[in-house]
Amino acid sequence: MSEWYDSPSLPQNVRGAARRHRDFFSGEGPLTLARAPGRLDVMGGIADYSGSVVLEMPLGEAAYALLQPRSDGRVRIRSVPPERESVEIQDYSTTVEALGAGGNPASPEQVASLFTRSPEDRWAAYLAGCWTILAGARPDADLSGGADLLLFSEVPAGAGVSSSAAIEVATMRALAAAHGIEMDGLELARLCQRVENVIVGAPCGIMDQVTSALGREGELLALKCQPHEVLGYHRIPPGYAVTGLDSGVKHSVGGSNYTKARVAAFMGHRILTQSCQSDPLNGYLANLTPDLYWNGPEDEIPTTLQGAKFLEEYGNTIDTVTCVDPEETYHVRSCTEHPIMENDRVSHFITHLEEVRKLVQRDSRRAIRAERLMQLAGSLMYESHASYSENCNLGSEETDFIVEEVRKRGPERGLYGAKITGGGSGGTVAILMRADEEAETALEEVRTAYKAAYGSQPRRFVGSSPGAMAWEPRTLARGQ
Repeated sequence: MSEWYDSPSLPQNVRGAARRHRDFFSGEGPLTLARAPGRLDVMGGIADYSGSVVLEMPLGEAAYALLQPRSDGRVRIRSVPPERESVEIQDYSTTVEALGAGGNPASPEQVASLFTRSPEDRWAAYLAGCWTILAGARPDADLSGGADLLLFSEVPAGAGVSSSAAIEVATMRALAAAHGIEMDGLELARLCQRVENVIVGAPCGIMDQVTSALGREGELLALKCQPHEVLGYHRIPPGYAVTGLDSGVKHSVGGSNYTKARVAAFMGHRILTQSCQSDPLNGYLANLTPDLYWNGPEDEIPTTLQGAKFLEEYGNTIDTVTCVDPEETYHVRSCTEHPIMENDRVSHFITHLEEVRKLVQRDSRRAIRAERLMQLAGSLMYESHASYSENCNLGSEETDFIVEEVRKRGPERGLYGAKITGGGSGGTVAILMRADEEAETALEEVRTAYKAAYGSQPRRFVGSSPGAMAWEPRTLARGQ
């Protein structure tokens, strides 16, 4: 009878890690395996917190959470990287009670302080926080026994492809499944976002968690972030593709520039609605159309504003995960403009892709029209990229280099558009391209040029895979 770590239910890419760390598990019961992918942000990005529609594709790279319940109230976590990665194995141990999931629960704020006081353990907050948040959402669930959790993630951290959402969603899915707790994909995403906002302290929107939970292989998920309405799924037209190049510059949603841009956008929302008895935007800047913005409200918003002055005149913003810093000066107008324009760009991008898909399916002779529409879609990506840098101060020299190298080769070589992704300030560039040899050659030239300029060749993200809800958790029994 084979051991659990040799089970055919265990994916081949996880089997080696499971075998190497089989002695980590000390319980006697079955193990539960869950999987959740990273994501490529094709359009929308940081406009999610302002209610924009975003377009996200689940990646082929994923995180796997292997969990075995305990009976002594301890929670032991080990994170192991793929063998090819030069990242150290990390261990963390605590108790269910300390995580607020035992008989004498701690508050989420008290749990968050554990990781604030010990920065070297901050990585574990993304995982351990799942116990805290799940216990709060499902108070009748018995999580008191604890568990051993082995995390194996192929999604590179700091690459702007949502490694954090992948590990949160995989862990929460495994934890819930092991305890017989059922939830739909949106609840799974909401709870994981709460882990990141409340326990980790990163002011992320919800698009990453929704994509990791509900994404479909090879399709772009259209999500209206008000707060999380899935509008549908869009396939890239036949003959075309999206891919990602990782600049190697580490990105963090908890970074100061991201927080400043987010705070400034919410300041703009407060200024625009401060004289209204009820908010005509329903809490979201993206509900203001570009035409309405340019024909009046733009002039109401100062270019820059110090936090103390804003607090004196307007009070705080409606954002529950950030605060206005009195000492900081914010670029309010440009950060307010970005989500208004980005929501409009996403809408046009979807329209162009859908029209191309219909043209290609109906009549291959309409290639000239399809080519023009793809060029228009690409130009929207370039506009989005420029707005990240010019309006939100979330660009980087390295991602700008990749975008410009793509632009140089252009549609003639099969490269239509490119933009920085997710929270910006480094990370990955999304690229819209033809799926042919000429475009592949052009893209390799971009990678080669980047290596010549910066010393390392960008990692490429190719392929897609299903979200966590489409990948049923698997039970692995000892001695099976």
